Amino acid sequence: MSPGRVLYLIVCAAGPAGDAVRAVVAAKDRGWDVCVIATPAAAEGDFIDRPALESASGRPVRSTWRRSGEEKRNPPADAVVVAPMTMNTANKWAAGIADTYALGLVAEAVGLGLPVVALPFWSTALDSHPATRRAVETLRGAGVRVLYGAGAWVPHAPGTGEERRASYPWDLALDAVERLLPRG
Repeated sequence: MSPGRVLYLIVCAAGPAGDAVRAVVAAKDRGWDVCVIATPAAAEGDFIDRPALESASGRPVRSTWRRSGEEKRNPPADAVVVAPMTMNTANKWAAGIADTYALGLVAEAVGLGLPVVALPFWSTALDSHPATRRAVETLRGAGVRVLYGAGAWVPHAPGTGEERRASYPWDLALDAVERLLPRG
């Protein structure tokens, strides 16, 4: 991979978000310039370690739209990883709702034909809702590589999310996005 490729890491409000610095460091080690964008819930809650993410990426964590007339704050993305993707984000994204900066970016990335990978994190109780499965299929139909199911990520039992946090497979998402990149 050529140096200087830009990866947008969209971080949602789920347990593994507290370890997102692992993904940033791993991506930087692979030659990516990483821009972290947090959903409002992830940014406003205690889900992310903003100082650690900013130190690791060398860039501010963004979570809000830029103001009219304000210059673009991040370079254009070459690829996008959405992780940990919550059920809420999956359902809103699949429905075309772009009411946050993070959702606007992922909706646009699909429209631009960028390589986009989503790595979920939700319980079997949330997974059993019919909208969740429809959202995964809709996103896949739009060209998003959703790492969900056997051989990828599988939902956890309710109440066990914290136990699964440490084993969240950030590298799986990075491997998948790199496989989607054009060769050359």
